[in-house]
Amino acid sequence: MDEQTGVTAQPRRTRAEIEQIVTEFEGSGLGRAEFCRRHSISLGTLNRYLKRMREQSHGGPGQDGLVPVELTGTESAADSDNVCGLVVVLSGGGRIEVGAGFHAATLKRLIHLIESM
Repeated sequence: MDEQTGVTAQPRRTRAEIEQIVTEFEGSGLGRAEFCRRHSISLGTLNRYLKRMREQSHGGPGQDGLVPVELTGTESAADSDNVCGLVVVLSGGGRIEVGAGFHAATLKRLIHLIESM
């Protein structure tokens, strides 16, 4: 403990400990703030761990984390009178629904923003 500030320094966590915390968070079904309260870690620390793990799993910073998809169905969107748009399910369980005529660049920016939270 630092006698001047009264703060106890926490030892650095190993990579395995960080991976375990991230895995526990992802499986907990809790929001970030509630998970942090229950596990006595700061929100900033959890966010840093999540970002680090995301960068490692996607090949580092600069990767947008998007994956190619295949559209299936019997009708093309142009032939359909009832166009439903698009539903994107994010790796953390988030969900984005957009209607027909969405702007792809805006969707990409939105996904990036949500994943950086």
